[in-house]
Amino acid sequence: MALPKITIEYLNGQLGTVPESQDGLLALAVIGATAAGATFALGNPYTIYRPQSLDGLGVTQENNARLHSLVSQFYSTADEGTKLVVVGYPSTDTMSGLCDKTSGKLRTLLQAQKGELRGIVLASAVEAEEGAEGLDADVFSALPKAQELADYSASELYAPIFVALEGKGFTDAADLKDLSDLGYNRCCVVIGGTSDDGDGAAMGIFAGKVASVPVHRNIGRVADGALYPEKMYVGGKPVDECVDDITAIYDKGYICPRTYVGRTGYFFTDDRMACDPTDDYAHLTNRRTIDKAARIAYSTLLDYLLGEIDTNEDGTMQQGVIKSWQAEVEGAIDTQMTSAGELSGTDGSGCKCSIDPSQNVVSTSRINVTLKVRPYGYARFINVSIGFLLSSSN
Repeated sequence: MALPKITIEYLNGQLGTVPESQDGLLALAVIGATAAGATFALGNPYTIYRPQSLDGLGVTQENNARLHSLVSQFYSTADEGTKLVVVGYPSTDTMSGLCDKTSGKLRTLLQAQKGELRGIVLASAVEAEEGAEGLDADVFSALPKAQELADYSASELYAPIFVALEGKGFTDAADLKDLSDLGYNRCCVVIGGTSDDGDGAAMGIFAGKVASVPVHRNIGRVADGALYPEKMYVGGKPVDECVDDITAIYDKGYICPRTYVGRTGYFFTDDRMACDPTDDYAHLTNRRTIDKAARIAYSTLLDYLLGEIDTNEDGTMQQGVIKSWQAEVEGAIDTQMTSAGELSGTDGSGCKCSIDPSQNVVSTSRINVTLKVRPYGYARFINVSIGFLLSSSN
């Protein structure tokens, strides 16, 4: 017989704590990298948390100048401790080849990362070839394939991502292909870098900025402060000296650095994607926001898959079940996004989940769920009327 006693059991899971966010987890992929013995093999992804992590991989400025530089850019923008996946590919690879959803190596990367990646940032150490449309032709060949790859990741791996391509070999804004005529709302192209050679773009800075801000935050937000470089260039010319070019580049749907009168330093123009500006996902903020909501909805509803459902006599879902499902999805979105300020909330809620009660679940085994989230607006244009105040009437 046991001694009389009081047993205390500690309950867990009562605080509703949200797990650490992976929203900024990116892969930095660099073409033209060099293997470093057994510690850094081409095609293998490596997870790092600070620039010094490259030392352990044997990656140096001497044997991998571009990769080393981009990682330094990343951690000059994002805090040390920020998780980054780096992978190098040989100079024989191309952007379009890597992005091929059937045979490309980035497909393998996505599968190996098991859905954790939120975006792929693709750069190259290979000298650009002059193209007829203002950039290396491989960039434009890669765009449709990158879109297909990202769509595949979203639909087949349930891991929605975006792909950022380096605008290699920029020559002239007038010749630049207009991306706003395209339909690649999971892709963006970045132009402008930290070197006056005009060949590459500051993809490490771009990646670091994305990784360091929440999904709803525009990477060009002025209040966040300037980018770290003391000097940035577009097509070999200082950004300060090519205002007209930057306007044209932006109008054609690219991301590039700019300056503001009265502010020191450089800022990204905006976060445009390679698609029609009227597309719901024409900006990276909307893309990242909706993708996070999709991931949460998937994870929440997965628990219901192949589960029993109480139904009415006509095979439709009982009202209590519908309300339970809706509340579960909305609660998950609001807990992980609205309460974190990532959705524009009204009375604490920034989303609406609805299920048509007329669906015959018994006969179709199918349930259609509609989920809508409320995004923020962004002050891209501020118009001020100014004049003299002569009396209280005007």
